[in-house]
Amino acid sequence: MRSAAPRAWGCGLADIGKDIERPLGQTLRPQRLAWRGISAGTLGAAVAILAVVGISGAIALREKPFRKPEEMAVSTPKVTVAPAPAPAPAPASASAETARANPNASTPMKSGGPQIIHVQTEDGDGPPKAGIVIRDPSALGQNLKVAHLPDRALIEASEGGPLPVRSADGRRPFDVYARPWSGARGARVAIVIGGLSVSQTGTQAAIAKLPPEVTLAFAPQGNSIDRWMKVARQSGHEIVMQVPLEPFDYPNVNPGRNTLTVSASPDENLKSLHWALSRTTNYTGVMNYMGARFSADANAMGPFMAELGKRGLAYVDDGSSARSLAPELALKDGVPFVAGDMAIDAVQDRGEILKKLDSLEATARAKGSAVGIGSAFDITVDTVTSWVAEAKKRGIEIVPISAVAIDPQKG
Repeated sequence: MRSAAPRAWGCGLADIGKDIERPLGQTLRPQRLAWRGISAGTLGAAVAILAVVGISGAIALREKPFRKPEEMAVSTPKVTVAPAPAPAPAPASASAETARANPNASTPMKSGGPQIIHVQTEDGDGPPKAGIVIRDPSALGQNLKVAHLPDRALIEASEGGPLPVRSADGRRPFDVYARPWSGARGARVAIVIGGLSVSQTGTQAAIAKLPPEVTLAFAPQGNSIDRWMKVARQSGHEIVMQVPLEPFDYPNVNPGRNTLTVSASPDENLKSLHWALSRTTNYTGVMNYMGARFSADANAMGPFMAELGKRGLAYVDDGSSARSLAPELALKDGVPFVAGDMAIDAVQDRGEILKKLDSLEATARAKGSAVGIGSAFDITVDTVTSWVAEAKKRGIEIVPISAVAIDPQKG
């Protein structure tokens, strides 16, 4: 009886009946005695911990969102250029046309320093998340879907047709319509092929064959210029307009209709210039067609260059006249300026054209850049096309004409 009393006090009242029924002298197993010592609260806490662990494991094994990390790590960015002052209001029809073509399109930017771009990503599980990325605008690809659509803020309506003009916020056609390039410091070659729109089949072949980095120049006397401009821009080409200027021995040597001459008044020459400029849109500048006499006359060339500066256009000098006043006047009037280093197809022979192109490459390696001027002859188009493919393999970058322009407004 002395041995039974301590057990009765150590156990709960519920164990008394069981102790009475147990044979005398038989003792309880230690493990059963330990288990009965655990309280109900402790047991409940253990069950709750197991439940939490089980739920966490189920979430971790769900297919979404962690089973496919590659779908979560990459989302489609919506890139919009940092807000600039609002341009002049555009006609509703033009805005609607541009919005239908590409509602998220932004204006292509020329290389000229870093740019802040706001990026929004959508992951489907909440509102878009915003961030800021700093990139060189020259790295942004050109949106070919809208490259053929003119920016209405850069157009001045005239009786003869649309004229290029600076926008209310200061943007220039030279900047907006420029084809982006890498911005690298390596050897660069710019090639301008002129005379497009004169021959319909020749124009079609040139646009289709020439690499998009080659700049195309349209002759204002040609046909269907606006249609060919759209095709060229959608194909990735930067374009310029050719303007007929008076050569020596004029009119025996005649550049064509509405030639600007030294004997004409400034108003008459501006009228002829406006006719050429109104033939199409979406070009970065103008290039002379002939004009050795006109470009050497300050009274004639001065108002012409001032008009280009007013309208935000570049001037491409084909380099055929050493007496041209264009470099000095362009600097004075804030006109982006490019001078050609050589004509590549003065001799219509594949071997001779290749020699000129190789000479351009050597100049580019020595000076950093070089500019070649040619015409849309079949032999020129075919030779330039094959040479460009090989030059790229040798580390030469083919760039649009705007990439090698000297821009007084950017120092």
